[in-house]
Amino acid sequence: MDWLLQTFRTYPSIPIFLTVGLGFLLGKLRYKTFSLGTVTSVLLVGVLVGQMNIPIGAPLKSLFFLLFLFAIGYGCGPQFVSAIRGQGLKQVIFSVVVCALCLAVTWGCAKVMHYNAAIATGLFSGAQTISAVIGVGTDTIGTLHLSPEEKKAWIDLIPVCYAVTYVFGTIGSAWILGNLGPMLLGGLKKVRQQTRELEATLNHSDVSNDPAYIDGNRPIQFRAYRVEDKEVFGSPKTVSDVEQHFAGLGRRLFVERVRTAAGEILEPTPTTPVALGDTVVLSGRHEFIIQDESWLGPETDDPKLLSFAVEKTRVMITSKAAGLTIEQLWQKPWFYGVIIRSITRQGGIEIPVLAKTELMQGDMLTIMGLPQEVKAAIPNLGVEEHPTTQTDLVFVSLAIVIGAIIGAITLNFGKVPVSLSTSGGALLAGIFFGWLRTKRPSVGIIPDSSLWLMNNLGLNMFIAVIGIQCGPTFISGIEQVGWMLLVMGVISTSLPLILAVWIGDKIFKFHPAINLGCCAGARTTTASLGAITDALGSSVPAMGYTITYAVGNTVLILMGVAMVLLFV
Repeated sequence: MDWLLQTFRTYPSIPIFLTVGLGFLLGKLRYKTFSLGTVTSVLLVGVLVGQMNIPIGAPLKSLFFLLFLFAIGYGCGPQFVSAIRGQGLKQVIFSVVVCALCLAVTWGCAKVMHYNAAIATGLFSGAQTISAVIGVGTDTIGTLHLSPEEKKAWIDLIPVCYAVTYVFGTIGSAWILGNLGPMLLGGLKKVRQQTRELEATLNHSDVSNDPAYIDGNRPIQFRAYRVEDKEVFGSPKTVSDVEQHFAGLGRRLFVERVRTAAGEILEPTPTTPVALGDTVVLSGRHEFIIQDESWLGPETDDPKLLSFAVEKTRVMITSKAAGLTIEQLWQKPWFYGVIIRSITRQGGIEIPVLAKTELMQGDMLTIMGLPQEVKAAIPNLGVEEHPTTQTDLVFVSLAIVIGAIIGAITLNFGKVPVSLSTSGGALLAGIFFGWLRTKRPSVGIIPDSSLWLMNNLGLNMFIAVIGIQCGPTFISGIEQVGWMLLVMGVISTSLPLILAVWIGDKIFKFHPAINLGCCAGARTTTASLGAITDALGSSVPAMGYTITYAVGNTVLILMGVAMVLLFV
């Protein structure tokens, strides 16, 4: 044990990776719906490992945190800028109001309990489940005119307070928005009915209802049918006639290939004739294709006819298509034959693909169709995302440098030094350069897998170092703040959310499902979004989550700086 302890102290990278690995393992454990979560698990394992009194240099911690904040900003930048510029401005204002409530209620609790800036910052970070505040709060305390001993004592208190309040911050938020929220809005049964009505309205189209827009996660099918209905096909019919028939039934299906009765395989055009004895390939939703076999004829197995190239690709929406609804896309001639499998917004949030769903700059569409049809659609939608494993590290590094330098600029107002801090600068740089990539898609490519690693490894490496560093003083810190902090955490979590639900309903007049999604997004609590969608049985609340999440994630982090300064 002495040899292992000495090894850990000599090579601190070993206990850091040990902390991250065990923390991720612990974070995966669940009891029913309860889980500590990765960040809290890594922190607690770090505290345990930190009992070995392992010295770790400060630069390592800052390095990972800057990487994490840049990744956060880069991921939500396109939606953040689009929302600020007008798309979803109402949701932007609501998100800022909710964040201000979170700050005000937490500050009030801290003042009543006579907490210092460090305890208040840790309370804010845990109760609002915004782990990044640990870092920006630490950086801001580092700029204050305090002795090194006072700074260390304060900085060590932040993760202690975070750990005490985070568990209810997560569980409580999910319960309030998933269970209490619908009750405050008229009852779960009523809200569910209102959500179904909204979903039906959003999915109604004056053109047609693309069956792919019922559930973007279901697979698209290509099926072959032999034309045998003499009554229908006794008179001449064309491919356009067949597709118009389906459109009249509210089903957006396409004739992709035709085998004539003589055995010739055709790549059809709208005027290609369809006659008795022909076999046609339809593309669309499986469940809707099989519903129409009585109109066309029986389904048939024709391997040669069904063997043709189908392209599936991802396209990033740029200003060319931003603002269009799905229904408007259907009417574009260049969108013929193209089916949308899914829409994802920042953070990989799946957006329900309904007729009235409005596209935003930076959205990722997964589309399918014949190669020539897909190629015609891509330039009008945005930019195709070609699979790559390479990250533009020049872009990432220089963007963080620029942001950190701007954040390091300090202005003194009297005796109070004010700055964004290097971490706040990195966050804003991520937002700006993430948005810039929608304008210059060939620059600054970061694959989703790389962004995930930067986000998760960056934050958890930082948290691991925090835990190890504060480990020796963790128990004494809990004794210092007292368990009354847990009560303050419950108040700081609950009161802003309850007020937010009321404000969203009475002042902003949001639809109940959108209101709950907006509350979850403004508080950046993904667990709550899951609880809401489960309770309502619909993914519609996600339409209120994405813009408010982009704004809330930025504003709450910057409010970590404000929380410290309010106590100076």
